[in-house]
Amino acid sequence: MKIEELRKTVGETFPDKETAARLAVADAEKERERYLALLGKYEELYGAGDVSLYSVGGRSEISGNHTDHNHGRVIAASVNLDIIAAAAPAADGVIRIKSEGFDEDVVTEEDSAAPDPSKFFTSAAIIAGMRRAFENAGHRVGGFTAYTTSNVLKGSGVSSSAAFEVMVGNILNHLYCGGEVSNVEIAKMAQWSENVFFGKPCGLMDQTACAVGGFITIDFKDPSNPVIEALDFDLTARGYSLCVVNTGGNHADLNEDYASVPREMKEVAACLGGEVLRGFTTADVVGRIGELREKCGDRAVLRALHFIGENNRVGELVEAIKRGDVEAFLCGINESGNSSFKYLQNVYTTQNVKEQGLSVALCLADNFLRGKKAAHRVHGGGFAGTVQAFVPLDYASEFKALMDSVFGDGACYILSVRPAGAVRVI
Repeated sequence: MKIEELRKTVGETFPDKETAARLAVADAEKERERYLALLGKYEELYGAGDVSLYSVGGRSEISGNHTDHNHGRVIAASVNLDIIAAAAPAADGVIRIKSEGFDEDVVTEEDSAAPDPSKFFTSAAIIAGMRRAFENAGHRVGGFTAYTTSNVLKGSGVSSSAAFEVMVGNILNHLYCGGEVSNVEIAKMAQWSENVFFGKPCGLMDQTACAVGGFITIDFKDPSNPVIEALDFDLTARGYSLCVVNTGGNHADLNEDYASVPREMKEVAACLGGEVLRGFTTADVVGRIGELREKCGDRAVLRALHFIGENNRVGELVEAIKRGDVEAFLCGINESGNSSFKYLQNVYTTQNVKEQGLSVALCLADNFLRGKKAAHRVHGGGFAGTVQAFVPLDYASEFKALMDSVFGDGACYILSVRPAGAVRVI
């Protein structure tokens, strides 16, 4: 659609009721202004012409804390913070993406030929990797120009990097493949791009949650062929907001903390005769607990017991979601948080025990939400960063005010689960 016509459409009818519901739009007027500003910036950078609009949401981990790396199960959901883009095909085969606040990335066909370690951990590497992944899968590719802006803020714990990866695939899919590449396949290509071209050995949860939308569960029993299932669960209709609180913790020098979790779990698995903990039971661990404590240490044993309990809990939560049992869902979330704090022990780093922002947030949430049929837990990898709470709608504003008063204005995000995954909006 010509940019002038697109601007008129957005200004007069966007978002319509159906689109607003699919994207879980909280404020239609603000969303309209956001897209109009996007189009204005695109035209300023790349001129007028035929342009289309795209959106990819962020994600929130719901349960399955540190289970994927030992071939476990997870539940995640797409949320209504998103990255949006205006894009148009480019005849010269070059991909140019200007993201708000960052320099323009320019990626040629040659850049996608092979990974370049000198470009690891750059957005250009992600773009090159996504192009290569499409080519490897036999899909058409080509150049395009795009301008993006995002409210999936870094440090918010809702995976801005995965949303960007999926956005590149989303644009390629609709410009060159007629939108026929499934969002699950795009998610797998995004993971490959991050692993091979970006240089980070990530799992598949973030990309899949962003790409597919709504609630999903992923079973990594066979990590080369994970089983992904969409779950029908309207959290807002059941009277709850999903709140994510950014405690502002320092992520520096936490690599060893994160690395210690899968390492210690796998040490226990090795003593039990396996490579990972998937397949072992609590009885297997308890039956040899003396030997395991001596060889692996107490924390490793506790983390192994967390994995087994958490992996089973994901299955129970999936069944609760399928039958619409909100009370069982909330109970399972609280149990997940309890296990993460006591057994997984990823709420604060022992390198600096004076800094325990997550612990403070969890304590405040516990006090505020007690007796309100709610739930809270550490969110994501832990040690610093964010906590998650499922708060009754009537209390969400008060909960946000409390958390913002402690961690700063805007620290608490009141979110909705977004039904749509990666989409072409117009």
